[in-house]
This record gives sequence, structure tokens and C-alpha cells, in this order.
Amino acid sequence: MDLFNYSRRGSSEVQIGAIPLGKNNPIRIQSMTNTSTQDTDTSVAQIKRIVDAGADYVRLTTQGIKEATNLKEINIALRRSNYMVPLVADVHFNPKVADVAAEFAEKVRINPGNYVDPARQFKSLSYTDEEYNSELEKIRTRLTSFINICKENHTAIRIGVNHGSLSDRIMSHYGDTPAGMVESCMEFLRICRDENFLNVVISIKASNTVIMVQTIRLLVATLEKENMFFPLHLGVTEAGEGEDGRIKSALGIGALLADGLGDTIRVSLSEAPEKEIPVAQKLVDYIIQRKDHPYIPGVQATEFNYLTPKRRKTTAVKNIGGDNVPVVLADRMDGKIDVDKDFTPDYIYVGQNLPIEKEKAEYIVDASHWNGEDHTWPAFNFEQLDLMQSNYAKLKFLFIPYMAMTDQVIDLLKKHPEVVIISQSNHPNRLGEHRALAHQLMNEGIENPLLFFQHYQEDDIENFQIKSAADMGALILDGFCDGLYLFNQGTLSHAQIDSTSFSILQAGRVRTVKTEYISCPGCGRTMFNLEKTIARVKASTNHLKGLKIGIMGCIVNGPGEMADSDYGYVGAGRGKVSLYKKKECIEKNIPEEEAVDRLIELIKSQGDYKETDED
Repeated sequence: MDLFNYSRRGSSEVQIGAIPLGKNNPIRIQSMTNTSTQDTDTSVAQIKRIVDAGADYVRLTTQGIKEATNLKEINIALRRSNYMVPLVADVHFNPKVADVAAEFAEKVRINPGNYVDPARQFKSLSYTDEEYNSELEKIRTRLTSFINICKENHTAIRIGVNHGSLSDRIMSHYGDTPAGMVESCMEFLRICRDENFLNVVISIKASNTVIMVQTIRLLVATLEKENMFFPLHLGVTEAGEGEDGRIKSALGIGALLADGLGDTIRVSLSEAPEKEIPVAQKLVDYIIQRKDHPYIPGVQATEFNYLTPKRRKTTAVKNIGGDNVPVVLADRMDGKIDVDKDFTPDYIYVGQNLPIEKEKAEYIVDASHWNGEDHTWPAFNFEQLDLMQSNYAKLKFLFIPYMAMTDQVIDLLKKHPEVVIISQSNHPNRLGEHRALAHQLMNEGIENPLLFFQHYQEDDIENFQIKSAADMGALILDGFCDGLYLFNQGTLSHAQIDSTSFSILQAGRVRTVKTEYISCPGCGRTMFNLEKTIARVKASTNHLKGLKIGIMGCIVNGPGEMADSDYGYVGAGRGKVSLYKKKECIEKNIPEEEAVDRLIELIKSQGDYKETDED
């Protein structure tokens, strides 16, 4: 893989109804209904809204035989209205349901974690090699029968692995690791290949963007070794809603799309499903603009491991680099020094003149106007190298593009560890140039901290969130980001830009500044009004900085995805909720109207709650 120059991964073509996927086809967009699949009229109406928004495929949950059978009626009603969208059945726990769904849907998603293996109970299991192989034979026997039905009905299969629903068998053998997730998928793919059934799509998802990206990278490497080219479905599960949902999705999915991976995507928001489509389309459109861009002559660092990247080694300069969390640098050259106390940038670039009233942030001034104050730091560009060498500040910022990294600059950086590099790019593939600069620093043994300057011209906050998160995703997940500087020439406020900066770092799991919510997008299995519940939980907990709270509609991924959360709120039945502390269920079947208050009581009992007026 070329880390610096964009091109799409070659994949095989899968026929899903009349809309093929993979190979030279466009990156497809999809969503999922949150209606009851037994309610034909309501499901059809929502599917039409999703398709009208631009979706290529629509998925429906099929908990049982009744739901799977009713896909026929939904399909008929859609065709009568001239909606030819392929339908995807989502199956968990019951392979017989998948058999039925294959007769009426254009694609069936099965989950290796619960297709034959029993539902996850977080039990540690022990197998001899003979016993383990026996379990694999059970899967082969059952899956082969399903494959034959799909062959007969020209139905595609999606092998959909979720981090939150790995089987106890896989967990016991591989641990809760990307390797385990990949092997869970490969077990099923090898059977499909052996049965000469190639009408298969793959997905491996997680709510943790780091795990999601590393797992897909490992999956692609494994597929290449085994000469498989199945197309990829990308998504971040339980991404949430609002700003966080958009940024987390754009960061995780964008990091993979930017490397040419992905043939279809679903942005999972805890909102009406039709709202997912414009977000997904904007993300795809932004990434594919890089096609056929001018060549970037980057050289990969020998010490860099694409599959398991580690943070680049740097020497700390004040609070930048080293073991420090990445910093946020923001712009206030318009003279308006306004900051949100919850999202105050670490450094504010003010150009030529310092403000009279100073906030708690450090200030950066153009080098030619620096007055030597210890709490103010000079900024240089690559044409001011002589001036930078003669300057005595303990912290200096150097704005420089990759193509200006001459031998003279490299020699200067080696002699001046107090210089923090700010990488700039106006290349169509700015990620490629930023990456190339980071790899050059590693190849030269330079340990100066590295920040990334990202320039936009946006008046729409959603566009800004999607583009900036997508641009920063791979840089953060590759371990290169010691800080970011989002600059926007548009009508967005300082508060919007600052909030986006901090949210990107949190979505990349490198800096936590607020409560994190892991909430599913909802489907026909959801046991409560998801959007209203999220709003109530947030209203009571959004001041608990650093806590992770999972809000899950049902048990399919609930306990598993919430293993990464501190507390969980999971639909247990109609009008009933169970509360979790990490993987442990603390209270079961609480009436929904009491559940939020009981969640707060649980958090208080564990000593993790504070009142909103506390520091």
C-alpha cells in the first residue's frame, strides 16, 4: 500500500439486487430502518425517506421468522411504488431466520459471533485442538446449508463482525483483540471460498475508532495473504448523535477511505436514519476528490508499522510532544479573544499583536513582532530560518510544508529541539503530504514535536466537522499527532472550531475533555425512544468529564460494546432497562421511567458523580 498517494483497493464485484458493489462501482451508501419489520406500512414509508435521501441499500432487523417473512410484503410494496432499492436482512442468534430472509432480501447479514456460537456471556472457555476443530465443523455444516439457499435465490451475504458481539469461543482463544475479530471473520470467509460462493461483503466494526481502523487494516492484510478480494463495508458502531456522531464516524471511516479501503459505508447516528445519508455522502465525496492527484514522493519509515502503529517518539517542548496529550492551537487573528472554558485552546495564534486581556491559553505571535515575553511564543515560516536560529525563545513554532523540508531545514531541526513543527499542505491529498513529512522526520531521526495545520473555507458546521475529522483521522491513528490547528476562512464561530478540535482528539482516543457517549443508531430491536433517552442521559451526565456511558437499544452489541464504557444503559425488554458497570449487569429490568435516575444513583454509588457546580 502507498501511504502517500490515494488509490482505491481492488475488490471483487458483488451483485446485490440490481445495484452491484465493489470493483469499479461507486462507493455505495446505506442505512438501516428503526421501525418494526412486521409493520409494513411504517417500514416502507421510512425506507422511501432513506432512499429519497440518497441511499443505495437499506437494512432491516429480522429478529424472527415473522420479520423475515414480512420482507416479502415490504419488497412488494416498494416495487409497486417504483422503489427498486435492494433490501438487506439483519440476522442475529437464529440461523433459521437467515434461511428464510435469503428468499425475500437481496442480501442477508449474519454475525459470526452469534450465528452458530451461543450468545456471548463473557465466559472463559477452554478447548483442545480437536474440540476447537469440531466447533468449526459445526459452523461449516450450518453455513454451507445457508450458502446453498443464497445460491438458489441469488442472495448476497454480508459477514458482519462486531467488536461488541464476539463469541466466547473466539474471545477465549484470541482475546479481545483485532486478531480475534479478523479470525472470526476469516472462519466464515474460508467456508464461502471453499463452497465457491463469492457474492460476499465483509464488515468489521467497533465503537472504538482505534480498534475499528486497526482491525480493518489487519483484515485487508490477511485477505491479501489468502488471495481474497471481497469488498468492504465500513462503519463505526454506536457513534452517537450530533457533533460527536459525525466526527467519530468521519474520523474512523475517513481514515480507511483515505487509504483506498471501503466499497460501501454506513454512518451510524442515533438520529432518524435518513439523516445518516447526507453525512455519508459528504464524507465519500470529500475523500474521492483525491483521485488522480499529483504524485507525492514520500518514503515510508522503516520503523513505522501500519498494522499496529505506535506514537512517534518526540522530545517534549513544554506541554507539546513527549508523553503529553496532543494540544489544540487556535486562531484569533481577528482580535476577538473569546474562549469556552470547557474547550480553551492550549495555544492561540494572534498574528502580530497580543490582546490586552489574556485568557489561560498561551499565545503565539509572528516572530518579527515577538517581544520576548516568557508566556508568548514566536512563530516562523520556512523563509525565516536564520531569524529562528538567532531567537532565544524556549518554544518556537515553525510553519513548513513537506516540499520545503530541505537538508538545511533538517540540519536546523536536529540542532534546535525547542522547535515545534507545524505541517502545512495545500495539496489535493493533504493527508499524503502530512504523512510524508512525518515519515521523513522519522527517517532522519528528528524528534521535534509535530502539529498539523488544516485550512478550510466552510460556512456549514457539518461540512467542517466531516472534512476536518476525515483529514485528521489517519494522522492521529498512525501516532503522528502532537497537536492540531484548524483554520477556517468562513462564518463559523471560534467556539465551533475549538469544540471540533477537541472532539476530534477525543474521537481518536488521544485526549478526553468531556463525557463520551457510546450510543447505537437504533433499529427494530430498540426497546425505547432512543433520541429522547440520549437527551435525558446527557442532561444529567454531560458534566462528568472522562466518563464513558453506553446507551444501547438492545442486547445484540450492548454488553460487548459497553465493555469499553464505564456505565451502560441497555434495553432489556419493552419498557425495561438494565444497568451495567462495565461488563457487569448491576440492575435488571428497571422500568424505563425510572432508569435514568437509577443510572445516576449507580454512578454516585461508585463515587464517579459530581455536582455540576463543582470544579
